[in-house]
Amino acid sequence: MPKELRELLNSINNKKEEARRLITENKIEEAKKIRDEAVRLQEKFDVMKDLYDDEEEEVEEQVIEDKAKVLNNKKPNVLNAFVNVFKAAVLKKAANDKDIEIVNSMNESDPTNGVSEGGLTVPKDIRTQIKELRRSQDALENLVNVEPVATLSGSRVIEQNADEVPFDNVDEEEEFPEVSTPKFVNVDYKVKKKGGILKVTRELLQDSAENIMGYLRKWIAKKSRTTRNFLILNQLNTSFGAIEKVKTLVGLDDFKDIFNVDLDPAIALTAKVLTNQNGFNWLDKLKDEEGKYVIQPNPINKTEKLLFGLYPIVVVSKKILKSTVVGPSEAPTGYKHPFYIGDFKEAITIFDRESLAIEFSTEAGDLWGKDLTGVKVRERLDIKTIDAEAVIKGEVSVEA
Repeated sequence: MPKELRELLNSINNKKEEARRLITENKIEEAKKIRDEAVRLQEKFDVMKDLYDDEEEEVEEQVIEDKAKVLNNKKPNVLNAFVNVFKAAVLKKAANDKDIEIVNSMNESDPTNGVSEGGLTVPKDIRTQIKELRRSQDALENLVNVEPVATLSGSRVIEQNADEVPFDNVDEEEEFPEVSTPKFVNVDYKVKKKGGILKVTRELLQDSAENIMGYLRKWIAKKSRTTRNFLILNQLNTSFGAIEKVKTLVGLDDFKDIFNVDLDPAIALTAKVLTNQNGFNWLDKLKDEEGKYVIQPNPINKTEKLLFGLYPIVVVSKKILKSTVVGPSEAPTGYKHPFYIGDFKEAITIFDRESLAIEFSTEAGDLWGKDLTGVKVRERLDIKTIDAEAVIKGEVSVEA
């Protein structure tokens, strides 16, 4: 990126920061003016960037075309190669794509984690596409910290929060007193195998490589996202959802108590609110003493909603994050809507092995009689709570 574009981008970011600061000072009109300036600068940046990209494309177009011809002559397309191996594994034929190391390429020290004959690992670019798909549509993985790991197990040393004690006075020529040393806690992780089986028809193998991979990508991404959502919600509930820890929320002041008092100031600065559709609907109807709704769009990003103009609100489906039923399930007397408030990246870490493997079988179970192929998909990860004070759970009780 040329210097002129970088300087313009820095100006845009500075305007955004200034607007955020004005919002915290409740200077809404001034913030709007700064936002409008940021928008105009962004439009200028977009036009200049397009012109710059066009110039770059003209220069590189011929080079890319020449490289593509060379690659096509020397090496098969990764997508086609993967699908060919996929078909070969299902049809029990030998793969002809020798240039790409896919078949039986997974090998771990633990024999239970190896891939049997007919198994293959997903090429890196396809794995990246699956990862991108996984992080959309109610993906709670975006909230927490994700740490790629290269080993099956390990540990992290985390400093515990402690009361800060200042240094004592030291008189001239006097001995220095001892001070308390930092306290640390060891967090161990051990990646666990997660997976499932997709049953596909033999007719699917007659489709194009793009259709086959599109089908597999969507299915793998959906299952992976659902798995991670379940693990994150379960970890939140386990670490922060104990009955004695849950705060009863009645009105806006209860939310302010959490931000102002219950959370550490450093955590409150980056805190978010996670709730479901029911909780958001309740919160969205609340008004301040001036009759204004307390939830307002972020002036910098209008698709984002802010509580008190500061704290982003993340809303997920009530099917994913469920409300608690009060009374008999067939005739409930009320509901308790959940609110998780805090910095989720500080609270929870996913240790992601970032390896994805698939295996095939046409003979297991009832597959043979129905002319189906079983596609077994496996990935490995672990999830741990790092800071047990970084999130607070609250509940709002409403009548049925």
